[in-house]
Amino acid sequence: MPTSTRFAVAVHVLTALAVGDGKPMRSEDIAYSANTGAVVIRGLLSRLGEAGLTRSQLGAGGGALLAKRPEHIRLVDVYRAVEDTELFSLHRTPPCETCAVGGNILEAIEPVLTRARNALEKELSRSTIADIAGEVARLGKFTIPLTW
Repeated sequence: MPTSTRFAVAVHVLTALAVGDGKPMRSEDIAYSANTGAVVIRGLLSRLGEAGLTRSQLGAGGGALLAKRPEHIRLVDVYRAVEDTELFSLHRTPPCETCAVGGNILEAIEPVLTRARNALEKELSRSTIADIAGEVARLGKFTIPLTW
């Protein structure tokens, strides 16, 4: 099942902003770090801004900033801000209702999928962007200096 990369890249964006010492970052600079296009970053920044996690500073020297302290941004907040699909995809077409399995499978599997999603969100609520930024600093695998 294909999954979205929005969450992982959004965590990357927020972590870059967290280690940026409060300086605005251009989407092009964040895109360079994430090895993606600036348009992708701007789309994520839009979603993160709507969720109150980032804000923009306009003008010369402007860019994206965190709207909250990194220790107040839980990963579950990031997940909810950027992921708009269900964690699990179900049948593309409804199963056969007259079949013993097909007529009952969706109702049978729904509680399990709900518990799985709740477990994921509970785990994501335990970590913050500050935690991820701290881990990035601990790992310290810089090959070139940060450009911002």
